[in-house]
Amino acid sequence: MSQHLTSPPELRKRQILALRAFYNESEARLEEWKQSGFQYPPPASRPFPEICKGMKCGAKTRKGHPCKNDGTSFPSGRCKFHGGASTGPLTLEGKKNSSKNGGTKNTNPK
Repeated sequence: MSQHLTSPPELRKRQILALRAFYNESEARLEEWKQSGFQYPPPASRPFPEICKGMKCGAKTRKGHPCKNDGTSFPSGRCKFHGGASTGPLTLEGKKNSSKNGGTKNTNPK
């Protein structure tokens, strides 16, 4: 038998895909508007996906319960508290800056 498409994991995957597509399209429209010199009127945005309305973060809290915050803050489907760990610096300049912070232990004996 095939798995039903409305099972929670399958629904969550579809919600996240729809949310990412919405954010990607919104960013593309913003970039297009920026390239035009922010000409009035701004480009029309598409409506928020119906499947994502009422979406919750769902990350596991310290007590073991699922987070109940709105899960539409980030394209990952998580809230502002559970958006994910930093991936670290990506540019060469950022990597150089972060290397300056490494090994800064207090070496002066008291």
